[in-house]
Amino acid sequence: MTENLLSSLGLDRPESGDDAVVPFTLDKLDTRGRVVRLGEALDTILSRHDYPLPVARLLGEAVVLSALIGSSLKFEGRFILQTQTDGPVNLIVVDFDAPDGMRGYARYDHDALLKASEEGRTSPAELLGKGHLAMTIDQGSHTERYQGIVALEGNSLEQVAHTYFMQSEQIPTLVRLAVAQMTTKGDHRPRWRAGGMLIQHLPANGISVMADLPGDGNYDNPETADPDFVEADGWSESKALLGTVADLELADPDLSPERLLFRLFHETGVRVFPPQALEERCTCSAERIEDMLATSFTNEDREEMAVDGEIEVVCEFCSTAYRFNPHQFEAKN
Repeated sequence: MTENLLSSLGLDRPESGDDAVVPFTLDKLDTRGRVVRLGEALDTILSRHDYPLPVARLLGEAVVLSALIGSSLKFEGRFILQTQTDGPVNLIVVDFDAPDGMRGYARYDHDALLKASEEGRTSPAELLGKGHLAMTIDQGSHTERYQGIVALEGNSLEQVAHTYFMQSEQIPTLVRLAVAQMTTKGDHRPRWRAGGMLIQHLPANGISVMADLPGDGNYDNPETADPDFVEADGWSESKALLGTVADLELADPDLSPERLLFRLFHETGVRVFPPQALEERCTCSAERIEDMLATSFTNEDREEMAVDGEIEVVCEFCSTAYRFNPHQFEAKN
């Protein structure tokens, strides 16, 4: 049966597993997409800080969304997703270091989170509150950064992603995100897993199916859109099919991305491309921090930072502690 499935998908390789992104196209529906499946990489990011469950799930969704978008970069650089809000989880930062590195961090107000949990207000939208989400593409020091900013006003990260693509690129886009803890046989510690899928409509004739200006229409609710808005049949079918996928299917360790795609789109046909491996990888280093301390602070500043004659800097992403003697910088100044 596995051989028949692989033949149906046109695969000449084994099915992919965890920590990978799998691109695909639905040629008959003028749709392209990507599936992300995260296992050990996400568990490392979330378990390292021992986040409360609601915070871990929200950061997990942000990591999946960043992987879906960042993995599309065709150059070496960084995709940075950052939220700044007034909710219990007031800051999220996820770096996707193209082509395959991920790291993430969340900051939260313990008392506000406790109150929200007691009141049952732990949905992503309620944890984020109001503020904004910024998505930044950084190609290095010799190029200008590109940044898109979307308001966060009680919306989930899925909804915000739809708004971002509608306003910044005017490409009809639908995103699904799922994060869960699962226990496997022989392993008593629940481990974090996640999955996500992104589809985009790219009509072959180049005619946009979006409203002319950002905000003029809502492609998820055509009845409230601009009167001239027309949604292509292929895109309607793509959205309807993705809408049938369950959260468990997105994160299921026993359901490969290829099998999931076949399950969803076998009637219309799906073309699957080779997977791209992903890994948890922090970009911090002793050299970078030493250079920052040397160039951004005075001798007096460094003396004030020192505790028991030592400066300690802890990376917020990976929790690695770096220690320096404040006097080692004096000769460099």
